Amino acid sequence: MASTNACDTCNNLVYDEELEEYVCDMDLDEDDLARLYSSHYKECPYYQSDNEYEVVKHQAF
Repeated sequence: MASTNACDTCNNLVYDEELEEYVCDMDLDEDDLARLYSSHYKECPYYQSDNEYEVVKHQAF
């Protein structure tokens, strides 16, 4: 089974036709980007699941 990282299931991952690859489509300014690269996050703080069932699961209860 192939391993996947969180980027593979992130709603912010979009295909860039010019680069011909998937890129993270977050609107970050220089300060946000510097904080992200200089921190020691275990997971991306900007991750948004593209699984709509997971997103609304908490509303069922």
